[in-house]
Amino acid sequence: MTFQRIVVALLVLVIAGLGGIGYVQWKMAVQVRTLKAFVEGSVFNDAVMACEQARSSTPFKWNGGKSTSVIGLNSVKLDKYTVSASYTLVADNVYCDYDPIKRKAQIGSSFLERE
Repeated sequence: MTFQRIVVALLVLVIAGLGGIGYVQWKMAVQVRTLKAFVEGSVFNDAVMACEQARSSTPFKWNGGKSTSVIGLNSVKLDKYTVSASYTLVADNVYCDYDPIKRKAQIGSSFLERE
């Protein structure tokens, strides 16, 4: 009888632990989504301005574009210590990658091929 009680108590503790871990993970995911939305909102105007002023044979027209969309904030870990960030916009099938750290835009570039 004691063995059964110990097994049931351990099972209850494992289930409670998994529930606690799930709750903490859910709360962290909500906070990360909120932070990402805040960063994207604060970078958006700078990205549009830099993309429209970037020199390219293909003009980027966010204002007045027929089809515009925001791909959003992306990041790639290039090595152990370097993370490269990009905010990508699309206007009339013209892609523009904006680097929020360098404050530089590149039109028609591939984010993964950038420096």
